[in-house]
Amino acid sequence: MKRQKSNILAAIFIVLLVNQVHAKDYDTECQQLYIGEGIAETDTEYGKVRGFKLRDIYQFRGIPYGADTGGKNRFMPPQPPEKWDGIRPAVAFGASSPQNFYDRRPESYSMFVDHWNYDEMNEDCLRLNIWTPSIDDGKKRPVLVWLHGGGFTQGNGIEQDGYDGENISRYGDIVFCSINHRLGAFGFTDLSSVGGEKYATSGNVGMLDIVAALKWVKGNIENFGGNPDNVTIMGQSGGGSKVCLLCSMPKARGLFNKAVALSGNALRANSREYSTKLGETVLDKAGLDKLEIDSLQRLSTSDFLTLSQKALSSIRDRESGWRGGYSPVADGISIPTGIFFSGKNKGMGSDVPMLLSSTFHEWNPNRDDPQFENLSFTEVSQKLEYEYGDKAKEVVDAYSKAFPEMRPIEIWSLIASNRINVVATANAKCNESSPVYMAWFGFESPLFNGRHRAFHCLDISFWFLNTDRMVTHTGGGGRPRKLSYKMADSLLAFMKTGNPNCDSLPEWKEYNPEEGSVMILNDECRATNDPDREARESLTRKQK
Repeated sequence: MKRQKSNILAAIFIVLLVNQVHAKDYDTECQQLYIGEGIAETDTEYGKVRGFKLRDIYQFRGIPYGADTGGKNRFMPPQPPEKWDGIRPAVAFGASSPQNFYDRRPESYSMFVDHWNYDEMNEDCLRLNIWTPSIDDGKKRPVLVWLHGGGFTQGNGIEQDGYDGENISRYGDIVFCSINHRLGAFGFTDLSSVGGEKYATSGNVGMLDIVAALKWVKGNIENFGGNPDNVTIMGQSGGGSKVCLLCSMPKARGLFNKAVALSGNALRANSREYSTKLGETVLDKAGLDKLEIDSLQRLSTSDFLTLSQKALSSIRDRESGWRGGYSPVADGISIPTGIFFSGKNKGMGSDVPMLLSSTFHEWNPNRDDPQFENLSFTEVSQKLEYEYGDKAKEVVDAYSKAFPEMRPIEIWSLIASNRINVVATANAKCNESSPVYMAWFGFESPLFNGRHRAFHCLDISFWFLNTDRMVTHTGGGGRPRKLSYKMADSLLAFMKTGNPNCDSLPEWKEYNPEEGSVMILNDECRATNDPDREARESLTRKQK
């Protein structure tokens, strides 16, 4: 009885401690927002900016790191922003790159769940945002640069509430940055085969934008309390692919020191053959010849967006690339050819510690379809025949053997969300000298009757202590918050040392292909060795 009472008191203490930490370091009874002359002002190499101070964290929004990319700058490498006189307000997030928005109808469950944040959309989109605990105390804090998802065609640096940098900046005493850059046809139309030297890098200007942002961080972040020599790049989904691409780009070398890729990775870029074909189709659909290529820069933003979609639609059914659309190309100039991390391009990229992670149920088949919840294993096998033919049952059996506690719909979700690509990336990265760490996020969202499970994007808010801010993903409250602090502690340790080990988690071993060490991130975190290896291998053995 005494021991039970002691355990209860300990549990109450832990809850109180978590709540105290969650509100740590600012007085909720005092004024929360400060803005005005002499407040939140600092210098950049292009001029002075004024942000604001909210709950003791300084915020600077929409700072230009590059010039407007419209007109003569369309398809061109990013240019520096013009210098300005006086103090520039940095209080609103910058415009998103032109794109086709996600479903934002009031009746849309997707809009409710992900709560897409978009304001302006135009080609003056090379902007970044900063959260920092201080700008004038002389400290050099670790810096995190966040790269948004949405593949290479959608998204922005603050599109989800979980991208907000306030909480992790306060808790970890770090500087958090997020950026916008060119997307889709504005960032990845390869006109090199028809435009000559002027357009030689046109297929990769969206990635060159990110390099320009990292150069801005290198040259300016000290004025925002950050350490330019301790920068971690981190991205999710398409942002995870951007992380891998940056690690392979010669022009990004020396601009960051650690890398984190969540639910997205890349071992190569689009082929030059595909990207130039798409670029040539854009010119053809515009009714222009090679001598008139500059006319593409004079089209309005909306007209060029429409034109680029027509060009893509005309070849989509006939040819495909790495991602089957406007995305980075292995041009041998900005991005090397061949397989990344293979040693072929040794010395060209950034050999830095890398943390790779994915979620258990990235692409859960019944996220929006409750009728699948009670399928049998036989029915799951039938559903998978379109991909695995008469071998589908063997694939299902292999996953069921590896995860005997899981129901049929959960097995289907694991198969649909398999780890083949992220493991291949980790294995390749092991060719380099820097350590690799692997995580697998299994926390299941309680929303929509638990159907969403550990879905694609759910983990983002956990890394940044935003589980109560992103309640439409997590449900909020103590359960997700407890895991969030563990994950934040490991991320902060990785940012500072290149090693995610911390007191909040079990020992986290370096990844190697032989053991396949992975940290399972869930209500109870545990370290294990490649639990889905045999099941995963069945996918490649059994495909038609």
